[in-house]
Amino acid sequence: MMAGQARLPPALAALLAGLPTAGLPRLQVGLTLPDLRPWLGGNALPGVWSFAAAAPGPHVAVMAATHGNEIAGAIMLDRWLRAGLRPVRGRLSLVFGNLDALARFDPEDPTATRFIDEDLNRLWDEETLSGGRRSCELRRARALRPFLDTVDVLLDLHSMLWPSDPLMLTGQAPRAARLAQSIGLPPLVVADAGHAAGRRMIDYAPFVDPAGRRTAMLLEAGSHWEAATVATMEVVAAQLLRLAGTVAGDDPVLRPPPEPAAPPRLAEVTRTVTAHSRNFAFLRPFRGGEVVAQRNTLLALDGEEEIRTPHDDCLLVMPSLRTMPGQTAVRLARFRPDQVET
Repeated sequence: MMAGQARLPPALAALLAGLPTAGLPRLQVGLTLPDLRPWLGGNALPGVWSFAAAAPGPHVAVMAATHGNEIAGAIMLDRWLRAGLRPVRGRLSLVFGNLDALARFDPEDPTATRFIDEDLNRLWDEETLSGGRRSCELRRARALRPFLDTVDVLLDLHSMLWPSDPLMLTGQAPRAARLAQSIGLPPLVVADAGHAAGRRMIDYAPFVDPAGRRTAMLLEAGSHWEAATVATMEVVAAQLLRLAGTVAGDDPVLRPPPEPAAPPRLAEVTRTVTAHSRNFAFLRPFRGGEVVAQRNTLLALDGEEEIRTPHDDCLLVMPSLRTMPGQTAVRLARFRPDQVET
């Protein structure tokens, strides 16, 4: 037992003693970050490449490396840029998000460069963007903001540290959930209210304005450093570009469309669990996408507070098996019976 655990509730002390060796994933980096120097300057902003077609259409942007250690999206954008992907309608923009953190990625310490000063994906509210506070990530957010104000559809590419099935997060804008379901992949779409720690890019005001038409989605494509995650990103992003009419349906740069599948299921988050204690611990290493059948099932302890399922058939969305105070530990969701609107 570690020093200090004797002062904890016995059940929590047992969890903390057992969790680090029970089911936690090994940090193995199976991807190699390519030489991104040709793309750092951009043609619109540093790290931002934007191409317009002669025919009118929406401005679709694909964002990678909002977190600097999530390199799968950067690998995908590098391939698309080297292959010369161009739109046939509207505008296509390919964006490397947190350039400074991405430049410091080290496969020997792969979790160290999620950000430099603070999370770039928690800054997208008006008070923060227009306030006087300074940081590396705020400089980048403020530089990207005028560009994002021109985007009609944003796909923000992410990956995951803890084991989980891929999913699309759509925030609380119904139009984003409808678009995600129309894309058809991944098979799980989750509508949620974001994080207590700050507003995400997909929650930026123009994308969630009830009277607006701009839309943003966040793809969680799989484990951080696996080739399968890059492949998932390519399939989903290609489907979005085809659906928007941005690219030709048979563009050879893009992965071919997948085989038809059942419509994705839409789940709505009913509770976002934010850790309040350094002693937050799950009863076991849950996997994202698990469904707990019974209401009031004990999932975790946050100090002496019990975290239980609020309803039957409770979907666990991206449980974080090691969580600091103020961070989202898990989102609890309920499936909606209806499917994509036609």
